[in-house]
Amino acid sequence: MHASFRVLRGVAASLDSVVSHIRRAVRTGAGVTLVIGPSVFLGACTPLIHLGPPEQAAPPVKPEPLQPYAEHIPVAAFNLDMIPIPASADGILKPFWISKTEIPWEAFDVYAYRLDEEAGQPKVDAVTRPSKPYLPPDRGFGHEGYAAISMSFKNASEFCVWLSKKTGKNYRLPTEAEWEHAARAGGTGSHGLSVEGTAFAAALREHAWFDANSDESPHPIGKKKPNPWGLHDMLGNVQEWVTGRDGQPVTKGGSYRDDAEALAIAARVPQTPAWNASDPQIPKSAWWLSDGPFVGFRIVCEPSTVKYEEKKP
Repeated sequence: MHASFRVLRGVAASLDSVVSHIRRAVRTGAGVTLVIGPSVFLGACTPLIHLGPPEQAAPPVKPEPLQPYAEHIPVAAFNLDMIPIPASADGILKPFWISKTEIPWEAFDVYAYRLDEEAGQPKVDAVTRPSKPYLPPDRGFGHEGYAAISMSFKNASEFCVWLSKKTGKNYRLPTEAEWEHAARAGGTGSHGLSVEGTAFAAALREHAWFDANSDESPHPIGKKKPNPWGLHDMLGNVQEWVTGRDGQPVTKGGSYRDDAEALAIAARVPQTPAWNASDPQIPKSAWWLSDGPFVGFRIVCEPSTVKYEEKKP
């Protein structure tokens, strides 16, 4: 027997008759609609019944899955690949896009050194940009094809504001929960690699630059094996700025300097004074980390700001 509820005007029934109808429906397999509502005859809450098939609700509309797309960086011969990340199993995290790699210098230079304005593009309102760094921020490790490094959380956040203004989309730094979800990519274990023992050691070397294979230097982005969702360098190479669960800046993923344990998905490292110890300025720079050539970032885009035609690769 199926039961649903709707009002039938002008039909009143006693409780005994309602029970009789329900029993008959159980025996015959008929549907029952039962409503408790005001009777036009009795002026009180009286059971109203209807025998017949229940009304069927329309099936929910399944949202269109996100597709990867490439964001062109203004005046740069460079496109930033954005990868769709599915919702979390518990539904708390909704689908979003995250950059396939850490943000490279090709993208960051345009913002940091105002190359868009030098190329004649109009200034972007309500966007602040970094002061000139005290030292070359790449520290001689490498520039083209390498992750941008040595920037503060403020600097990384303002890059997102700048790119949002340029594109009309909503770019920002990942939350800690989003970053961990993307890094795990459905895998298991402390590093999301779904293997243990000697197989774990081999898998980590395939996916990450860390103290065992980096020669104490960052490496070009995207050279290691991606995780199952297509993201490179989530573990190792450079630490990545995120907004922590407590709302405060923190870095995730570990870097080329760290051991395997520091690359665990749950590991987190907040900024310390040592990251800016050699900066001679008073106060210390709010934009650059004079002693943080191991810190970079990647970005997230929120789906509500991307049109369908822009999602095509």
